[in-house]
Parts: sequence; C-alpha cells; structure tokens
Amino acid sequence: MALPRVLVLIVTLVLLGVGSRCWAQEEIADEAPPPASVEESVGPMDRSFVRPFRLLPPRPGFFPWLKEQLKDTPPFFRDTKLDLDLRTFYLNGGNFNGSRSEALATGGSLSYQSGWLLDRLSVGSVLYTSQPLYAPPDRDGTLLLEPGQNGYTVVGQLYARVKILEESFLNLYRYTYDTPYISRHDNRMTPNTFQGYTLTGGIGGKDDGPGLQYGGGYIQKMKGRNDDDFVWMSRVAGASVDRGVGVLGARFTYAGFSIGGIDYYSDDIINIAYGETTYKKTLAGLGVLFSAQYTGQQSVGDNLLMGVPFSANQLGLKVESSYANAVVTFAYTRDGDGADIQTPWSGTPGYTSALVQNFKNAGEQAFLVKGSYDFSSVGLSGLTAYAMYVHGWGTVSPATKAPAPAENEIDFDVQWRPNQGTFKGLWLRFRYGHVKQHQGASGVTDQFQLIINYDFSLL
Repeated sequence: MALPRVLVLIVTLVLLGVGSRCWAQEEIADEAPPPASVEESVGPMDRSFVRPFRLLPPRPGFFPWLKEQLKDTPPFFRDTKLDLDLRTFYLNGGNFNGSRSEALATGGSLSYQSGWLLDRLSVGSVLYTSQPLYAPPDRDGTLLLEPGQNGYTVVGQLYARVKILEESFLNLYRYTYDTPYISRHDNRMTPNTFQGYTLTGGIGGKDDGPGLQYGGGYIQKMKGRNDDDFVWMSRVAGASVDRGVGVLGARFTYAGFSIGGIDYYSDDIINIAYGETTYKKTLAGLGVLFSAQYTGQQSVGDNLLMGVPFSANQLGLKVESSYANAVVTFAYTRDGDGADIQTPWSGTPGYTSALVQNFKNAGEQAFLVKGSYDFSSVGLSGLTAYAMYVHGWGTVSPATKAPAPAENEIDFDVQWRPNQGTFKGLWLRFRYGHVKQHQGASGVTDQFQLIINYDFSLL
C-alpha cells in the first residue's frame, strides 16, 4: 500500500533510535516478559479469551493542551487515544547449511483508537513500518524486512468495534487476534494482522466465579509479519485458491480451573481443532500449575493444500511451580507421524516451542525445562531473565518414515521493562538460541536478537 513519502519519512525519522508495545510456550514468551508466578502464567487458550475490548489505558500524552480542548466533547472524541510504539531490532541467525541471515531494522506502529459513540461504536487504525538500517543483500531471511531486505509501510489495522452487550462485541474488518492457530506472532518488526468479521464476548467469571468466554467468525485474509499486502488465508497456507477460515471457540473458567477449545475450518484446505485445560493454585506463596493441550489437524474436501489426504496431531503436557518470583517449567510434547503440524497463520502453540526450533515435526517427541526469575524483589524493578533447554527426538519423514536427527536447543533471554519513573515504556531485550543436531547430518546453528522497544502516548 503506497503512502505519501512525507508521511513515511516523518514516521521513519521518529522511529529511529528505539522500538512496540507487546502483550508468556514460546510464541507467548516472544511477546511478553516471563511471569513472576503461576498466577501470571498465560497459555495459548488464556489469551484467546481475554476480556474482549478495553480502551487503551490513560497515560499523559505529548499534547496535553489538545487533550484539554477535547474534555468537553462527546466520548467518541474526548476518549481518543493516539499511541506511538517504536521498535529497533537486530537479528543474526544461522542455518544448518552454513549460511546466515542478518539485518538491523527500525520501525514500529502509530495507533489511533476512538472513544465510544453512543456507547456502542468505536473505530481504530494502526500504521506499521519497518525500514532497514543495516541489511546486507546476501543475508536475507530474517523476516524483519520484506524479501530482498526492503522496507515497507502498511495500514495493518482498520477496524470498527460494535458493542452488542456489555461484554459482547462485533469486530469488523482488519484487526488482530491471539488464538493458538490465528495470532499476531509478534516476534519480528510488525505482527500478523487479519481481515475478517468476528463476534467475541463473555459472561460471568468475576471474583473467581464461573465464567464462559466465546468467540467465532470468518477470517478472509492475512498480512504476514513482514508483508504489506493482505492475502487470502488459503494462499498463505500454500494452496492456490481463495478461501477463508471459519473459527468457533469457547472457554469455561472457575477459580483456578479452565477448559476450552477452538476449531478452524477452511473449505478444501484444512481443519484444525485445539483444546486445552489448565489448573493453577497458590498456597503460602508456592504456586503450582498443571496444563494439557491437544491439536488435531486433517485435510478436508478436495485436499487442495497438499494434494493428498493428511492428518497430524500433537499432545502436550506442562507443569509449572513458582515461589518468590522464580518459576520453573517442565513440558513434554508428542506428535503423530502422519504429518508435520501446520502453522501458516500463527506461531507454534506447542508447550515445547523454542526460539529457533518449533519441535512440531511428524513423530517428534520433545522435553523442555525452563527457569525464569523476576528481579523486582531484589530492587531491580522490571528486570527479568530465563534460561531454557529443549531436547527433541524421534522425528521421521511423513512420506518415507526415515528418521531425522535429534536436536537440542538452549535459549537465554534477558529483558528490562521498567513500569514506572523516567524509563516507563522502555523495553530492552537480548535473546540467544543455540541448536545442535545429533546423528546423521549433525550440525550447529544459533540466533542472536537485540531489541529496543519504546511506546508512549501522543494523545
């Protein structure tokens, strides 16, 4: 989508120097610091059904005089929010063939959100941009930029929200979603966004009472993490036809227990069913969490995705314990040998997904152990760190059943995200992943990430 050069220049100049506010499986960890307790732990199903819609939180803006002028206007104008979310991102990652992908990009987003009109309608828009600062032509592939190491600017969100009931909303046109298999996957410069029409809502759930959250709709198109065009969901998946995805899901919660599921159906392409249940409890400062997930995938109709029928499944189990701002996680996943798990519209929601590898291949089993700590209790507010080890084995070729090498991955993550004072809104992050393959074609690869995020309100 072409935009006036002066607008691109202004946004790019503002974005130079720092980088996007984000929202904790690896896709969730991509977008947030690690939790300080199991009560703060978020799973793939949890964030699918967060309370449907809230206005951006009030914060001092850069133009208080303009906010003052709006104070006596209707809520649609008075409660307008304008946020600038900035991101600078360096990634250097290797491949098992010895090549590397490398880029330094700067960009972020400019977000507009209105107040409510007659307490029923709100509209919004988000402009995203990513521009190269250092992008060697022979090191393409970081997904920070478009193919060819080119920058891009796109209106990735353009939406209306219609309040049907107090907790039920229609979401119209281009928006973001955070479900297990349709999500933002916001671990590069800009997130996935989607074009569609959905209804989300909930009843109950207050003060640990029983609650039900629900959602459903039809998603037509998707803008990928490093794209500036919206493409039919079926074509993003790899089929040469135009199809969208029907989505329907619900989640029941009571005290520390939750159970829910979501189904994704794309005619002649794929059907994906995801279910998850979780129980968490904290006594005398010691927290425990038990969680299980299951994914079932299969071809449907004319099998236009792979040309032949296929099925895939993955079972995951997770146990977490927390005490005094430290969290220890153990997880296990096992995949059926029919096909690899398909994730064309999201990251991998499996409990053993890591920074570099996803551990979602046919026949694969994986074990994860992770330790994280929030240093706020020792006077270092906003500083968190984690270390993680994943071992994957048993992968086979879906077609020939020939074995593939086992893999080990070790990840480290350090972040500083102060929540008060002069540096509130700043988010500094360093990430490193190291992968070693064993057996047969053994090899080693790694990935470095350095990310500077900063967000603040203009209005």
